[in-house]
Amino acid sequence: MALLQVDFFSEVLGMCTQMSVILPQRTRRQIGMTGAVREGKYPAVFLLHGMTDDHTTWCRRTSIERYVSELGIAVVMPEVHLGWYTDTKYGMRYQTYISRELPGICREFFPNISERKEDILAAGVSMGGYGAWKSALDGSENFGAAAALSGALDIAAALQRHREEEPESQMLWDGIFGNGAPVRGSDNDLWELARRRKVSKKDMPRLYAWCGRQDFLYEDNIRTWEHMKRLGIEVTAKESEGNHSWDCWDVQIRDVLRWWLDR
Repeated sequence: MALLQVDFFSEVLGMCTQMSVILPQRTRRQIGMTGAVREGKYPAVFLLHGMTDDHTTWCRRTSIERYVSELGIAVVMPEVHLGWYTDTKYGMRYQTYISRELPGICREFFPNISERKEDILAAGVSMGGYGAWKSALDGSENFGAAAALSGALDIAAALQRHREEEPESQMLWDGIFGNGAPVRGSDNDLWELARRRKVSKKDMPRLYAWCGRQDFLYEDNIRTWEHMKRLGIEVTAKESEGNHSWDCWDVQIRDVLRWWLDR
């Protein structure tokens, strides 16, 4: 595998930003690891970070490079700061950047990445799980599947908790989601995006979610999975013992890759 640290300019964000990228490489002489390359263009995972993390965290906290070495796929890990994968009220358009601009930039920089949305997965943890589902459901048509590990899938409930438990962070949430405007039913509500997608008759992206039973987002996940079922939307939903930690996510990302590639 090749691990690249990429510094580039985003027109949507209006600033320089970063991403870490893993690219397939055929190798035979590496001790303990074999690198594979697929015939034709290769699938790609856009692996999104959580609230306290950055574009380097997946490589620092998991063995993602080793996990994908024999799969012949690319991994794109972008920097999104504390933007919640949202077109924020303070003007930074992180949702547009991730779901629309970045896939095109990656295909330009790395032309062996597939153009087929069926070959592109958005996946992430916590805030990144929210961003992954959002990127696949928002109508951009760049992602054929999305996976959330301990995802903040009921953003209305999560935001209410943050406001109540961390009143000192009120300005942060107001800057991202707005002051006073309800999140439920808005462009930032995954429940609403899923409903719109269902009504539109567009192809529904494949959806996957895992959450540990000891995770503080567990009940939010259960509500969201049940809501998707009521909408008639299929979700591969899994739960097991576990909490909101990299010990769990390092294990679960391997199941995500198996699920995505087994299609």
